[in-house]
Amino acid sequence: MNKLVFIFLSLISFSTTAQKISGMVFNDKGDLLPYASVTIKGTSIGASANNKGKFSINVSAGTYTVICQHIGYARQEKKVTVTTNDEEVSFILTEQKMTMKEVLVKTGGEDPAYEVIRKAIKKREYYNTQVKSFECDVYSKDIIKLRDLPRSFFGQKIPDADRKEIGLDTGSAPIIYLSEQVARVHQQLPDKSKLDIISSRVSGSNSFSFSFPAFISLYKSNVTVFTEKFNPRGFVSPIADGAISFYKFKYLGSFFEDGKEIINIRVTPRRNYEPLFSGIINIVEGDWRIHSFDLYLTKKSQLEIMDTLGITQIHVPVGKDIWRVKNQLLHFNFNKFKIDAIGNFVNVYSNYNINPTFPKKFFDNIVIKYDTAVNKRPKKYWDTVRPVPLEPEEVKDYKVKDSIFEIRRDSMMTKRSRDSLNKNQGKIKPLDIFIHGISRRHYGKTNTYTWGIHSLLPNLRYNTVEGLVMNVEGFYNSTLKKSKTRLSIEPNLRYGFSNTHLNGWVDVTLRTRDFGNDKKIKRETWIFSGGKRVSQFNSESTINPVVNSISTLLWGNNYLKIYENWFGKVGFAKRYESGLNFSINALYEDRIPLANTTDFTIWKKDSINITPNFPSAMLRNYPGLTFTRHQAAVLSFDISIKPGQRYIQLPKTKIPIGSKYPTFSFNYTKGINGIFGSDVDYDKWRFTINDDKNFKLAGLLKYKIGIGGFINSKKVEIPDYQHFNGNETKGNVTGGFKFASASEYVNSFQLASYYGNSTKANFYSFGHVEHHFNGLLTNKIPLFNRLNWNLVAGSNALYVNKNNNYVEAFAGLENIFKIFRLDLVYAYENGKRGLTGLRLGAGGLLGGSIPGTKGGGSASTSGRSVTIGF
Repeated sequence: MNKLVFIFLSLISFSTTAQKISGMVFNDKGDLLPYASVTIKGTSIGASANNKGKFSINVSAGTYTVICQHIGYARQEKKVTVTTNDEEVSFILTEQKMTMKEVLVKTGGEDPAYEVIRKAIKKREYYNTQVKSFECDVYSKDIIKLRDLPRSFFGQKIPDADRKEIGLDTGSAPIIYLSEQVARVHQQLPDKSKLDIISSRVSGSNSFSFSFPAFISLYKSNVTVFTEKFNPRGFVSPIADGAISFYKFKYLGSFFEDGKEIINIRVTPRRNYEPLFSGIINIVEGDWRIHSFDLYLTKKSQLEIMDTLGITQIHVPVGKDIWRVKNQLLHFNFNKFKIDAIGNFVNVYSNYNINPTFPKKFFDNIVIKYDTAVNKRPKKYWDTVRPVPLEPEEVKDYKVKDSIFEIRRDSMMTKRSRDSLNKNQGKIKPLDIFIHGISRRHYGKTNTYTWGIHSLLPNLRYNTVEGLVMNVEGFYNSTLKKSKTRLSIEPNLRYGFSNTHLNGWVDVTLRTRDFGNDKKIKRETWIFSGGKRVSQFNSESTINPVVNSISTLLWGNNYLKIYENWFGKVGFAKRYESGLNFSINALYEDRIPLANTTDFTIWKKDSINITPNFPSAMLRNYPGLTFTRHQAAVLSFDISIKPGQRYIQLPKTKIPIGSKYPTFSFNYTKGINGIFGSDVDYDKWRFTINDDKNFKLAGLLKYKIGIGGFINSKKVEIPDYQHFNGNETKGNVTGGFKFASASEYVNSFQLASYYGNSTKANFYSFGHVEHHFNGLLTNKIPLFNRLNWNLVAGSNALYVNKNNNYVEAFAGLENIFKIFRLDLVYAYENGKRGLTGLRLGAGGLLGGSIPGTKGGGSASTSGRSVTIGF
């Protein structure tokens, strides 16, 4: 159906005779006025002037009244008659003349703007919910220019050839991103929305524009700009319920349009370093609705990523007593790490349909849908639909980059091009395998694949069992042409120079998925693994091998408790569009104990006490526990669901974008006795709930809670116990505090021993919760608030029985230098005061997860994300 609609629209665009009303917008001093709003009176049809003040509107023959508006200037109207030729009309706007009412302000009285704002606040919710549903068209044009770029970035040199290709040596700010998009928006109260992307164009690419039109509404008390990453707390609207306690307001005067008085008010934050706007807002007298605004955010507004962000909107009537956004302009500046960039995002809204009747089930889990021909529109199409004329530099950018892209695309599959691409990767240098690794892409006639070896130096490890450990990790990735199945082969070799053991295994992964715009997601994964490897007793351990290596070398504290095993594993996983995921894994292991073979440390001290390669902390709850060679056949089943999962639907795939509901997960694991000589016999289960909940101004809450236990525990070996992720340390002690790197947040216990709480009890419970204040409280502290370091606090708790329980509370600061997080942690074990420690991890705008130990048992490669410190 959608295809027919768009074909019909295309035919209309090219078969009817359309004229244009075009022109320029100036101020009364002769200067160009960029981004003025131009509208056909009595309709929502219109355009926006570009950065050079030029506009263009497609119309049919007739007589029109054209309205030109710009914040800070008096509106102007001109009557234009269009026959068979295009018509040109220019506007010269004069500065808005404000009239000042005679206002009697008593000593200690307030500015008259406050009374206007109070009335606007009373009407805010009415206008927020006035329109129960609507549709409209939106045209978006995004442009980003680069003004400067460093010679190197985080130690990586940026070649002069790359700088020249970008155009930095021309003396002007080159365009690094230019895109256009035409879409149809559908919204219905209270929270249903859908965006149909009709056409999209990105300069020098056939990819899709992701410049989704943002309805930035001041009628919402808390305003989200772009995404929550810019500020998880959102920004307080100048007409929010409590706005007067956040803002100062100043009456600047008023002007008249269509017989209505528009009151001009300056908005100023009462305090710096709070999520507040600054600028001008215009309110309609009597109606107390928003006419227009010109607001901006800075670092003092707790704006992240960008340095400044300006937002301009003009509202127009689209129905009886109904006004909606006509034009929106966002302009920003970014200047970090010597990267200096500026950008403008222009949205023009038109063809409003107020309170339409949507078909049943129109609003589903597809929030954004791209048409199958979204990036296939010809140049002539864009010339007919574009309401913001291209500037000369934009025309040139499209022409040059699109030409280069087409040449490269057309030559990509020729034998000469393939040979050139293969050759240009250069020769393999012997030292590359140690520092950078080896990565090669083979361009073939029917298939392209990649292969290589990860760098060896970052994979060097040290522990008291194997001594110095060398890990060699290879990879091969390809797509099987007929089935579109992605094949991944990862061979691994591990050698311990002290115990002289060589281990090798291979992981083979096949990933399939359904293609097609209207197909349901049914992605499947098969995993086949086998060989001989080294595993941790806790297969889900968050012990980072690098941190453990440093701890062992410096202080002799080796926390990595490992065993060897011959193994074979088969796994299958499937993901459904509903948010349901399940997997089943069959594992067989021949488990072999290992002993320490070296006591070498850099700092020789009498106090160094190297512990055995055995989780001895478990002896506290299970005296006499041993680990001898045995076999284990284990079958595990996992299922999880995140209700209400939403998606972006691209022409050939769908991308999940989350849900307002938490994730529910269940695991059942069976140790099967007797199969292939298996010695284990147990049944265990676990149920968890986890989610992130954003309370905007009040901060972000993250939690994970769970219960579980053993139904049958006839024969349970150490790797099969329920282990909990600890983070013990015997590092340096300063002022009574133990300082170490943090383990994975919301999934571990920062001061607990690694195996001290392990259990095979029939029931246990645990919980992890932390609250990120995101500037709340800390932004009230003078001078300190300039750092933008944010408070975080929470607790981790575990209960098995009265003899095995643990709780810790922590408070700290994050976003330190945009990367780090530092926590002070107090721990109580079995009801008694335990350790006090400091934990340093990655937490902030640029901080994130760093790979740790691989889930599933390998002690050498990474497959889980853990947060560590430095």
